[in-house]
Amino acid sequence: MSVDATRFSPELQRYADLDQRLLAAVKGIRILPTVAWPASLEDRMIAAYAKGQFTLPEVQYHVPDLSAERAELAAIEREAGYDDPLGEYLCRTAESWRIAAEMLEAVGTDQVTAPSIVLYGRPGDKIPGSDRSNLDAARYFVELSDELGSDLIADDVNVAISAEALRADLSKTLDDFFGEPMISVEVDPELTAKAAAGATRIRLRGGTRFTDYDRHQLLAHEALVHSLTALNGRAQPLLASFARTSPRVTATQEGLAVFAELMSGAIDISRLKRISLRILAIDMALGGADFVEVYKFFSDCGQNPADSFHSAQRVFRGVPLTGGAAFAKDNVYLSGLLTVHTFFRWALKQRRMDMLRNLFAGKLALHDVISLQPYFESGVIAAPRWLPPWMQHAHGLAGKLAFSLFVNRIHMGKVQAETLSLSL
Repeated sequence: MSVDATRFSPELQRYADLDQRLLAAVKGIRILPTVAWPASLEDRMIAAYAKGQFTLPEVQYHVPDLSAERAELAAIEREAGYDDPLGEYLCRTAESWRIAAEMLEAVGTDQVTAPSIVLYGRPGDKIPGSDRSNLDAARYFVELSDELGSDLIADDVNVAISAEALRADLSKTLDDFFGEPMISVEVDPELTAKAAAGATRIRLRGGTRFTDYDRHQLLAHEALVHSLTALNGRAQPLLASFARTSPRVTATQEGLAVFAELMSGAIDISRLKRISLRILAIDMALGGADFVEVYKFFSDCGQNPADSFHSAQRVFRGVPLTGGAAFAKDNVYLSGLLTVHTFFRWALKQRRMDMLRNLFAGKLALHDVISLQPYFESGVIAAPRWLPPWMQHAHGLAGKLAFSLFVNRIHMGKVQAETLSLSL
């Protein structure tokens, strides 16, 4: 997307030009495709593991040469500077892409681990505003899920939705929401994840059966956050990079997407358990567990052979399978959720609903929404055209957050069942 030079001052145009250079520089930096495993390898290994035949998979990676991209990104960092919020945004974004390039050039070695932790965090990192860690939260949700699982009556969940049927259903729903065909939904038999979303395309893994919860989660998480923010980013008049998920915004974007599941009722305790188990698995791998040990961990926690293999594979993307290394991206889902939830509560307390809406203006980190506020107010950065349904009803959202703000002051350690029964 080019910027009309007549609309902006020379300084703003300079940032727009640097932004275009940044987009050109990162075009060949493809993080997940570089560390992905072939679907054919997965199929063979899943069949073997289901029979109890455990060997470490043999994965070959193509190591890219991104030296030219790294040099250009370093130059953009120098030229953008930190004197202005727009320059700071460009510096932070270019730096994260440069770190990602260094990570990909080490693919297949344990040198992937350190930069992945810089980009995505470590399980032991503290949660903002708390003395507890992401690892503590993961353990809590796993334990809670295990306690509730045997007591809760199973929901009436349709588990027989084919990828093709879901494709048709999502296509119609999204066309109705956006008012025109903005996002295509496709079935991809080579897709490793169950689903993936870009600005104008959602892919579903072929041959997979989906549940009603899957459908709700795809709408809330993939379509109405990941695709929606990309489309809003494409409409930005100054910074076209708002449409591209840079490594530094991954935690916010994934956290916002899981928060959307929470707000729209598209998440269940089993989903929280799956997210949490991945964090425990990353911690295991960093502590020395190999691929087979991590696979058995997921299996022992109730996942079937295919899901256990895919979960372990996510932890070991791009790194040796013998233990002591990990690809840390799955750390961001829970830490991002907790941080985004805290940000929403903070913004409500500050009576800044505008900041919450601006979070959907593109692929932004929470820091950007705060630091770029003057440019939102001036119109240099456009307000989002589309908002998820749960964000369109500000009073309902405020009610949920206001309630959570108050009830979080209640100390559960002081609550007695007898007191509750006598008070009603």
